[in-house]
Amino acid sequence: MPTIIMTKWPVKLDGSVRAQAMAFLQKLSTDDTIPGLHVEPIAHSADPRVRTGRVSQFWRAVMFRLDSNGEPHYVIHGVWPHDDAIDVARKVRLSMNPINGLPQIEEVGPPPAPAPSTPQPAVPEPAVTELIASESEPLLTRLGRTRRDLVDRLGVPDDVADAAIVAPNEDALLALAMRHEGWLGLILLDLASALTVEEIIERLDLTRPAPESDSQDTELLESLQRPAARAQFSFIGDQDELRRVIEQGDFGAWRVFLHPEQRRYIDKSFKGPFRLSGGAGTGKTVVLVHRARALARRNPNARIVLTTFTTTLASALRESLAQLDPRVPQASELGAPGVYVTGVDALASAVIRGAGPDVGDAVRTVLGEDRSDPNGRVLSTSWRSALDTAGTDLPTEIANETFLAAEYGLVVLPNRVHSEADYLRVRRPGRGVALDRARRAGVWSLLGAYRSYVRVDGKLDFAEAAAVAGAHLQRSGPLADHVLVDEGQDLSPAHWQLLRALATEGSDDLFIAEDSHQRIYGPRTVLGRYGIKIVGRSRRLTLNYRTTAQNLRYAMTILDGADYTDLEESPESTGYRSARTGPAPRLVTVSSLTDELEAIAAQVSAWLDAGTPPATIAVLARDKFRCERLANGLAERGVAARIVDRDTLAAGRVSVMTMHRAKGMEFSKVVLADVGSQSAAEQQRLAELDGAEREDAELRRRSLVYVAATRARDELAVMQQQSEASLR
Repeated sequence: MPTIIMTKWPVKLDGSVRAQAMAFLQKLSTDDTIPGLHVEPIAHSADPRVRTGRVSQFWRAVMFRLDSNGEPHYVIHGVWPHDDAIDVARKVRLSMNPINGLPQIEEVGPPPAPAPSTPQPAVPEPAVTELIASESEPLLTRLGRTRRDLVDRLGVPDDVADAAIVAPNEDALLALAMRHEGWLGLILLDLASALTVEEIIERLDLTRPAPESDSQDTELLESLQRPAARAQFSFIGDQDELRRVIEQGDFGAWRVFLHPEQRRYIDKSFKGPFRLSGGAGTGKTVVLVHRARALARRNPNARIVLTTFTTTLASALRESLAQLDPRVPQASELGAPGVYVTGVDALASAVIRGAGPDVGDAVRTVLGEDRSDPNGRVLSTSWRSALDTAGTDLPTEIANETFLAAEYGLVVLPNRVHSEADYLRVRRPGRGVALDRARRAGVWSLLGAYRSYVRVDGKLDFAEAAAVAGAHLQRSGPLADHVLVDEGQDLSPAHWQLLRALATEGSDDLFIAEDSHQRIYGPRTVLGRYGIKIVGRSRRLTLNYRTTAQNLRYAMTILDGADYTDLEESPESTGYRSARTGPAPRLVTVSSLTDELEAIAAQVSAWLDAGTPPATIAVLARDKFRCERLANGLAERGVAARIVDRDTLAAGRVSVMTMHRAKGMEFSKVVLADVGSQSAAEQQRLAELDGAEREDAELRRRSLVYVAATRARDELAVMQQQSEASLR
């Protein structure tokens, strides 16, 4: 049976043509001799391997036939109207780059203009010549690159090298990269970075291997399977996979075409816990979902847990795994073969439920006392209520729920402190507030008041539940062979103790994706303190696939001047780059709510009038109260908007949601509201904190705006309050 090799098609197709292309490729993958397919060579073509096939009376496929070991392989270049397809087929050529040995599709002569009926991209790519240089010499010259580096060492074609070497700045080089799919575009992106030519060669595996066969077709097929080639060419395993690729409007790029670095972390085996960091949009979650599938394929009996901080993100992971490959079994209960996808707090609850009566031993291990209803969870207001009933002489920077909840989660629970004597002895690494003996006694009195308050209902708070679940697993044994963790920066020490106990220690036990710049929930945590040793097994992704370079630059300014540390307690660097270009963010200074509502309504209306679907637009604010004001204000101004909390997006309405809720989501166009403003209640809460706690709250505040800004794929508008400079 023929093998189908898909590429990113240069011409996008509407739904009816995609269905016809699907039917054609299904038949082709079954038997390429079916008469109705009309698979035919083209006379006087630039490449004797080129073929055309009949998709319909009007549309034809252009492809290349490669034969190896008696089996045909078809590289599908795209689908065009009949006459254009013939023209493309005469000019197109599939060859192997003489320098790096990677496959390349070239056109001898100018390609035909797209058919009038073919939808065009909403945002045209800017021409390099339209980007005006402000620098005195081209970018690559300033970086010490030469044309010889590009052509003789990296394999960049002459015409592309000529354009790259004169590109005045990063935006111009990025615009050039966007016009070249696959490994060539990746090389151009890396040329704009601080990577040396040697590092680019190693990163993309550009060293041409010695041929293993005298057959040119076989050699080409081997080149098509190299990691850098897989960013543009994908071998399709069966018709179900073919259907999933075709039915996606963008041909499922995130599911099929991966950066060589991403693919490396999907398939590689590690001798212990591994950490993959990277900024927003660098593809960490994509790697996790693909890795879950790879582990399930490697061992169908493996117990795999895929988890993250919130239930919303867990639902998104579950849907992504099903979209990637519905044949991957998703386990319905913890400990069963397959991939069990859940939020980390729901995971703790599942462990506690499964423990049955034995959970009492774990509760006593963690708390030193019993709880009558360990399956129940206390209200989030319990700290405030407990403090209101307890008297203390401690200063407000200590006697507040922020400090005490952090002390409880970072010191008391992970160390299983049961008494004042235990607390007076326990170490408190990483806690910014020093406590002498008297103050420790006062803090323990307040912590004891909290425990007494929640003991009445017999329930556990979420941190206690995670600690209890971890303690039970330490007694009973692991329930998973592999644990994959997304958004690891937001997890608490008790979560990490639970996850460490959940997985059987050994190869590929824990795979952690995190970005310290996106920590908007949990406290700063060091994994080594909780039995998770990742030193020497950490890597970082730096290429952003979601948002444009212009939007990313704005987002990075939010982080400027702040010190972030990763899960190894090392300084977290940035250096992120985008694979896309677009318009600069629109920054609008507003001085009142009415002023802001008018500006947001005008911006959203302009996008809608330009044809942007409402469901691809989001307005993000920092809390639910602001969201309600925005949704009502937009409705009064004729913009159909809907507040999104736990509901799904509404197809005919603009989404209004909190910045927290938008975590893990993306939209074509985004408005950020209230940037730089602080309510009186928030100012009072910050004033009550100790300096270290206040600094950490400021980091999370910056991170929240950074997360929100990176939800925008194409366009970003920012409503800046007068105090926005406080974010910089």
